[in-house]
Amino acid sequence: MKSLSQHENIQVEDDGFVRTIRFARPEKKNAITVAMYVAVNAAIEDAAADDGVRVLRWASSGGHFTAGNDLMDFMKDPPERLEDSPVGHLLRNLLTFPKPMVSSVDGVAVGVGATMLMYCDVNIASTRARLRFPFVNLGLVPEAASSVLLPLIVGVQRASEWLLLGDFVDAESAFRGGLVNRLVEPETLEAESLRIAQKIAVHPPEAVRLTKELIRGPLRASLGETMQKEGILFVERLRSPEAMEAFMRFFTKA
Repeated sequence: MKSLSQHENIQVEDDGFVRTIRFARPEKKNAITVAMYVAVNAAIEDAAADDGVRVLRWASSGGHFTAGNDLMDFMKDPPERLEDSPVGHLLRNLLTFPKPMVSSVDGVAVGVGATMLMYCDVNIASTRARLRFPFVNLGLVPEAASSVLLPLIVGVQRASEWLLLGDFVDAESAFRGGLVNRLVEPETLEAESLRIAQKIAVHPPEAVRLTKELIRGPLRASLGETMQKEGILFVERLRSPEAMEAFMRFFTKA
């Protein structure tokens, strides 16, 4: 496996036609800093342009996918416009990525760690995976067009429950809802997600790319508009008294 890592907490590896971007900050449950977002964006943009990469796989180290934004790091310099921030760039990259994406989800997948799964084409999760969309808990609104895309995937009632309660969603519920394609035991997760990615990667690449475009393309413009609207509200909410109080409670517990 060829290593292309450019950041100590983001490991980028090529194995044949499969590129893996791995969150590797296990001591913080792989919480993502601004610098990590910059590295991830470089890797995903390079993968989009590299004909030698046919499938992108998301993985992690240490028993958790990612706890989402490192909130202390994020709030040191909160964005004026979400779409211009590194996390906003990642959301756009996920929306427009032209090749199949496979995820390998273990442990917690929180915030962007959960919403990014809606843009993956095959999600493989371990039986101990737990997803959470904690936006209202923090006085915020959903991101990544999840206010539209999540109801399309799992249904309005289930999406409403997940977004309005902000509770953890266990692996079985995510599987029954349709956000997760397959559940496996933790010890087989890495091998199974790589097997699925490699199976897709051996198919004729242009046929695969066109198939993904037929599936995803019709929604892209409307999802982009929703993402922009969410981003405006998200930044407004960051400065709201509700959010400030919620963040203060979070930092007090941390």
